[in-house]
Amino acid sequence: MTNTFLTGGTAGSTTAPGAAPEAARAELHRLMALMTGDEKHGPAATSTLDALWVLYDRVLRVSPATAGAPDRDRFLLSKGHGPMAYYAVLAAKGFLPEALLPGFGAYDSPLGHHPDRVLVPGAEIGSGSLGHGLPLAVGSVLGLRARGLTDPRVWVLVGDAELDEGSNHEAVAHAGATGLEQLHTVVIDNASASHARPGGIVARFEAAGWSAETADGRDHEALYAAFTRPHPGRPRVVVARVEPKNT
Repeated sequence: MTNTFLTGGTAGSTTAPGAAPEAARAELHRLMALMTGDEKHGPAATSTLDALWVLYDRVLRVSPATAGAPDRDRFLLSKGHGPMAYYAVLAAKGFLPEALLPGFGAYDSPLGHHPDRVLVPGAEIGSGSLGHGLPLAVGSVLGLRARGLTDPRVWVLVGDAELDEGSNHEAVAHAGATGLEQLHTVVIDNASASHARPGGIVARFEAAGWSAETADGRDHEALYAAFTRPHPGRPRVVVARVEPKNT
């Protein structure tokens, strides 16, 4: 796998680790622009772009070569509608060929409007109805513990509106009460939740026993610092605030 910026669409190449945010964004936007299918969830994709990049570029301990290793970190995309940013990051990091991107959403393309773990290299789960990813992440941590694997970390990215779902309330409560330190959640807050109190996401997680922090969802250094903050004995959540969905 070539460790350079993608310039000619070579399958398996990646952006340079730790690339400047402006260079990374330019390359990712180029990759996203290749996906010209009928997509109805543009804001859902662009809202996740920076958080996804920082995770895959600097935080997650997984690569195309280790995607099946038992001790890899797991990343679960619960906010699966509008997956163009996810596909762009996976292509930039060599999990899938750039040549697949122009076929996004086509009948015979593996890159559907929701990622399919059977078809998309590097995808840990298939997404669909909102509210499933965080419970699946809790189950993933419990499964790792049952196998004696306490080093791999499980990351899940959810949207603020997903937290309206009761399944997530139960997952938040269980993870906090049982101290699932291997569990990390990123909440993309674009002010689209129907029932949430503005600014109340962190308080909700803290009340359940989580280590919680809000960060600028466009600031790569702020995201990296929040993602890597120690949180012994507690699950971790980072609320990444981005521009409101209706702007």
